[in-house]
Amino acid sequence: MLVTAYLAFVVLLASCLGLELSRCRAKPPGRACSNPSFLRFQLDFYQVYFLALAADWLQAPYLYKLYQHYHFLEGQIAILYVCGLASTVLFGLVASSLVDWLGRKKSCVLFSLTYSLCCLTKLSWDYFVLLMGRALGGLSTALLFSAFEAWYIHEHVERHDFPAEWIPATFARAAFWNHVLAVVAGVAAEAVACWMGLGPVAPFVAAIPLLALAGALALHNWGENCDRQRAFSRTCAGGLRCLLSDRRVLLLGTIQALFESVIFIFVFLWTPVLDPHGAPLGIVFSSFMAASLLGSSLYRIATSKSPGQESPVESFIAFLLIELACGLYFPSMSFLRRKVIPETEQAGVLNWFRVPLHLLACLGLLVLHDSDHKTGTRNMFSICSAVMVMALLAVVGLFTVVRHNAELRVPSPTGEPYAPEL
Repeated sequence: MLVTAYLAFVVLLASCLGLELSRCRAKPPGRACSNPSFLRFQLDFYQVYFLALAADWLQAPYLYKLYQHYHFLEGQIAILYVCGLASTVLFGLVASSLVDWLGRKKSCVLFSLTYSLCCLTKLSWDYFVLLMGRALGGLSTALLFSAFEAWYIHEHVERHDFPAEWIPATFARAAFWNHVLAVVAGVAAEAVACWMGLGPVAPFVAAIPLLALAGALALHNWGENCDRQRAFSRTCAGGLRCLLSDRRVLLLGTIQALFESVIFIFVFLWTPVLDPHGAPLGIVFSSFMAASLLGSSLYRIATSKSPGQESPVESFIAFLLIELACGLYFPSMSFLRRKVIPETEQAGVLNWFRVPLHLLACLGLLVLHDSDHKTGTRNMFSICSAVMVMALLAVVGLFTVVRHNAELRVPSPTGEPYAPEL
């Protein structure tokens, strides 16, 4: 298993590198890339955002292992995960309104503080303290995926008056480097936890300086912006109205809820499946992220060109395929959301999307909590397969509704707007 993990990591990383180099060579230089003011503004944003993402990814490979190290049972660990997901649901509903009212810069600094406290709780063996840490983690996750993007969009359009067409290019670039950071974070987590022998709590401690630096840079370099005129009730009501009135939006939300709830359950399951066989968890996680990056690269290339005996190797390969699917799914879903959901209603609609997503994941983990370990894991993968089939049916339904809609077709390479080089 050790050799398989390292070999898969090297092969996937080489494949990603080859695809990205060939794609970059084939892409012509563009106007946005040569704008010094825009590049400086991007750099100010990326410095903070990438530090926040790196700190988030650094904790992922050893979360389950840490709880095992503290001698908690699988059912108790499942409750900890459910607490984190439930916290994300609750705070996710109000995150956009909280960020608008408090201020986007202050919200990013608040993220650094709450996530640092979340990491510090991992030093405790007390179950209640760990539950509080998961609640703080849910708040931090909601802020990570709302405050930073909201700050950038307002500064881009309102303060710097850059063309709105450059916004997708910035986030496309950020999405690529997000995958790269995830790959590097897995290796770094493996280094501090195993190679240096510091144990599974080490990645969480190592994340704290990154969070502190992100908060300090935001406090020093960023300006404040807020929007206190947009009421929470109006945001939620508008999102729900858009969700129920447009069949395309409803099907898109169904696909997101089904697919991403399975991913949340997979995040819980992969460690107890592979860890007993001596898998290097950080390298395995980096392999997952490299597979996801490979999927994203395949998406960009495609769109630019118009029960038995346990086998850890087979499980690992299957998990890599899941992450490959994630790499194809997330950019595709991002494209569809931009085209289908009105821009003014996106925050409210996405809040409603996340409710069934996290509830399904919580339900799955609670079912797993009441099951025998091996039987429960096998049954949960079967349920996840059935949920994915339902998601596929929703995709077919969405395709039937929009197949004649020219706006939802990927533009040809000659007609698409320029995105800056990676």
